[in-house]
Amino acid sequence: MRLSAALRACWSWLVTFLRRRGKLAIGFISGALATLALVLGLTWCRPGASDTAYELDVPVPSSGPGFALALYQTVRAELRPGHEITLLDNGAVFDALIAELGRARSSIHISMYIWAPGVVSQRLSAALIERARAGIACRVLVDAFGSSDFPSTIRPALVDAGCEVRIFRPLPGVDALARNHRKLIVIDGRRAIVGGFGVRDNWLGDGVHGEGWRDSNVLFAGPSVRDAQQAFAANWQEAGGGLLPETTFPVLTGAGATGEGDAKGTAAAAFVASTASPVVTEAERLTQLVIAAAHKRLWITNAYVVPSRAIRRLLLRKAAAGVDVRILAPGSKSDSKPALVAQQKVYRELLAGGIRIWEYTPSMIHGKTMLADDELAVIGSINLDPLSLNKLDEAALVIVDRTVAAALARQFESDLGHADERTR
Repeated sequence: MRLSAALRACWSWLVTFLRRRGKLAIGFISGALATLALVLGLTWCRPGASDTAYELDVPVPSSGPGFALALYQTVRAELRPGHEITLLDNGAVFDALIAELGRARSSIHISMYIWAPGVVSQRLSAALIERARAGIACRVLVDAFGSSDFPSTIRPALVDAGCEVRIFRPLPGVDALARNHRKLIVIDGRRAIVGGFGVRDNWLGDGVHGEGWRDSNVLFAGPSVRDAQQAFAANWQEAGGGLLPETTFPVLTGAGATGEGDAKGTAAAAFVASTASPVVTEAERLTQLVIAAAHKRLWITNAYVVPSRAIRRLLLRKAAAGVDVRILAPGSKSDSKPALVAQQKVYRELLAGGIRIWEYTPSMIHGKTMLADDELAVIGSINLDPLSLNKLDEAALVIVDRTVAAALARQFESDLGHADERTR
């Protein structure tokens, strides 16, 4: 692919530049790298260039056995009861993560797209170093592109303490755009965190005051943690880490049946992992399925709203059918001006079709959530842009539970109080 070759060539030049100029160039280059990848990705995936022919325009219930079967058929994920769910917004995810690391008895697995030096990195590194020295098996996987500073600034201390660290798809590579965008932590194979956050100081704060980003994540225990562990294992193998030991895959039956107190809740949930596909990814399939399952409301928060034609058509059909379709996206505080421009070009079509759109004003909103009707919710790393829907490894938790859906709805309404509605 010509653009992948172009990105590889740019990366090679940048690596040479860094070697010549030293560490002072790293901060300048990191932002340029992110913008370069986004611009090339959006160009490669411009409307009409990579849109899938896949379109799930069929009636789907938003809960019950009907939705569970539709989910299984569409993305091969089983919706199972017996999950304990805790929503973690903004900087609160780091307190929860550090607490979970402290509870670890046997293994800690971290897969992260962005891990950069700073206060958050220092906290997480210190916790991992303590756990590794205490005999806990710590395995860390970071993306070569998203965590470009990691190998030289963070990795050495972790390795010295006994952590096993792998870099996912070093650059230049076969396909420079195919990154691991997952943000996934699995503790003892029994508890997991997934969402939109990265290990960088941007995510500190409450998302309203100051410059801290607004984001959504979820801590969960129950049967679906096994699927999250498998997703980590697949990426770990590709990075040269080999097979995980049998002890990292305990039998999980939910509702506390493990005897370990892992899952005290009753929420139904399923973990969905997506990877690049030349035809259609699980990320695209899942997004379309949730849209199809909305009959009363469909509330979407997303960091980059440049969806495929199929997704746009489905959204417009839902709005035409009377579904309350709302989209909350970044505004002037977006971390990527090219993405904001591309996003705003989509507005006219969606607004004309009766879809309401808000732009978040206090800071960058980086969450990736979907809420359909009164029970169905999705929280994860999937952006509504060409890269996530076509090229990136992504992860999300699908939840069917009234309490969780109600909490997500309250948060969405609160976020709208800090957003401006677009009319054109």
